[in-house]
Amino acid sequence: MPARAGIRNGDVVRVFNARGQVLAGAVVSDRYAPGVARIHEGAWYDPDKGGEPGALCKYGNPNVLTIDIGTSQLAQATSAHTTLVEIEKYNGQLEQVTAFNGPVEMVAQCEYVPASQVKS
Repeated sequence: MPARAGIRNGDVVRVFNARGQVLAGAVVSDRYAPGVARIHEGAWYDPDKGGEPGALCKYGNPNVLTIDIGTSQLAQATSAHTTLVEIEKYNGQLEQVTAFNGPVEMVAQCEYVPASQVKS
């Protein structure tokens, strides 16, 4: 599949289904069966359109591709360890990853105060 789709190691790809879409870096390997894709979890959600439905996650959070049903009332981890997706080479403009910046509203209103100066 990757060769037919023109996907090579290091390419940025769009992984998508009816639930959502993410960008990911391609690593083409013969370690997996044809038609199998793997995305490691752990990426922070970073939508390109402020969380609008269908927004493209620029940082590759696979949770947007899976069913939103927790594994249990305790864990609340994603229950689907597999999901159907399509993959295509991404040719769009790559936007800056902003997942670690924090909400703009909060950053603008917050001021760092050293703990020694906090009044109790």
